[in-house]
Amino acid sequence: MKYSEATQGRIFVIRLEDGEIFHEQIEKFAREHGIERGYLNVVGGADKGSRLVVGPEESRTLPINPMVHELYDAHEVTGTGTLFPDDEGNPVVHLHMACGREENTVTGCVRSGVRVWQVMEVILIELLGTKATRLPDKATGFKLLIP
Repeated sequence: MKYSEATQGRIFVIRLEDGEIFHEQIEKFAREHGIERGYLNVVGGADKGSRLVVGPEESRTLPINPMVHELYDAHEVTGTGTLFPDDEGNPVVHLHMACGREENTVTGCVRSGVRVWQVMEVILIELLGTKATRLPDKATGFKLLIP
């Protein structure tokens, strides 16, 4: 286990609008408001055609090949995640979202593009006092959080 301690900074209440791509808008907002690190909570709707990374094709095989699931219609969503800078200082969202419609639910990472259906509400809590950063990991190919 690796960790660092942080304190709470500003809290932002954000409403994303129909058609916006979740991670693109949050990363843009972070750049515009000087937010380097944060915690995210989201609720709302994801549109048809939204894409989620739902796991690797095989759990212990390299290279890691992600599986992508595309939503077949509008879904209700809830998600939680983080925002940390990468090795170039760019804010990067890592958020997993559960998307449900009727009795079906799929959960995955939003990096492949989740499009807002009508509205998504986001609470962004700024984290201060930590230098946690996402750095490239040669073994996985991921940018891993280094607390």
